[in-house]
Amino acid sequence: MRLSPLTKATKATLHGVVLVASLLEVLGRFAILRMTRGRHLTLSDRAEWLHRACAIIVRRLSMGVSASGAIATDGLVVSNHLSHLDILLYAAAMPCVFVSKSEVLKWPMFGILARCGGTIFVQRSRVHAVNDPAREIADALRLGIPVILFAEGTSTDGSVVLPFLSAFFEPAITAHVAIRPAAIAYSVSDGVETDLCYYGDVTFFPHLLTVLGKKRVRGTIVFGDEIRANNRKIAAAAAWKEVAALRERMTGVSISESELA
Repeated sequence: MRLSPLTKATKATLHGVVLVASLLEVLGRFAILRMTRGRHLTLSDRAEWLHRACAIIVRRLSMGVSASGAIATDGLVVSNHLSHLDILLYAAAMPCVFVSKSEVLKWPMFGILARCGGTIFVQRSRVHAVNDPAREIADALRLGIPVILFAEGTSTDGSVVLPFLSAFFEPAITAHVAIRPAAIAYSVSDGVETDLCYYGDVTFFPHLLTVLGKKRVRGTIVFGDEIRANNRKIAAAAAWKEVAALRERMTGVSISESELA
């Protein structure tokens, strides 16, 4: 049964209050952790804090997440990208750090959440923006922390998996760690997956309100088999093929090999 516009607005408002309160609570917990650990606060500590924080937020918003396959405990996890919800759900499923565009820092409260969680930010406007993030990715991989890479470089409406950018595969190749393809998909009882996707000209706050007004949002993450390669472009192509196949199995929507061209 579809919710009326008034019911959706009420639900979005209530969930918005819950979201803000939960964000303030988990950020307060981080402040205590920071004071307790001081200079000894590690990236692993940040990843574990983010995992617990996102699990709390997902639960309080009455969202659900399920993960199948061998959940990554290290290495580079390469996924399709649909929404800012992806970050919440991946982090709720496991301790990890993310590679993200620097624009996320401007998102109210979410930017702080990302920074506290050890997110590796990429400034795409800089000519040599890849260098520093690549070193940070390598450092995280050496610590044995899973690094989530949304290799399309942007989010989509879910109808395609865009060609993967290969630059950030290099740290995993150099460190000789596993590259684990993964795919994420959504279901919602009063809509379709596209309603939850953050893409194109969609703006942050209207989209957030839409998501908060939805009923029974569920995310599914499927992890594929490990990929090992000695060339980043080969690794990116192999990962794309596996992620596209996972999405096909999850949604029943065929993704043409020509998308990789």
